[in-house]
Amino acid sequence: MNLNEIQDLIKFVAKSGVTEVEIEQKDFKITIKSEKKSDSQIIVQAAAPVVPQMAAPIAAPQAAAPATESAAPVASSEDSKYITVKSPMIGTFYRSSGPDKEPFVSVGQSVNKGETVCIIEAMKLFNEIEAEFSGKIVKVLVDDATPVEYDQPLFLVDPA
Repeated sequence: MNLNEIQDLIKFVAKSGVTEVEIEQKDFKITIKSEKKSDSQIIVQAAAPVVPQMAAPIAAPQAAAPATESAAPVASSEDSKYITVKSPMIGTFYRSSGPDKEPFVSVGQSVNKGETVCIIEAMKLFNEIEAEFSGKIVKVLVDDATPVEYDQPLFLVDPA
């Protein structure tokens, strides 16, 4: 089973409402459990694979996640002047550090390079996502406490 198949399986569990999926093959075993404490909190447990090349792709995005953030121009004509901040990983998007806390950023707020704009929870790890450039938040594209995909647009930022 490759990384894309595992990601598809996690998406299936999150969307379908299935509470537990367990797959066992000769070289590894994976169990995905969905807890209903929040709208989509997913626990993934995987036994160490026999094939060593599988361990590196799974661990690499988590290790690099806090320092990375994709930014690319938006294709639509009216939003072409804005930069899209994209998710560097699969996980759950949070606008604040807690349910009773203020959001890290809001529409109309200016952000500086290195400032935390959101948190993405992946496998019980809370990864602070920092702005890679300065600008003004134009639009928040994701609802709080919802699942996000790798490279999914999170914010539109006006760099001017």
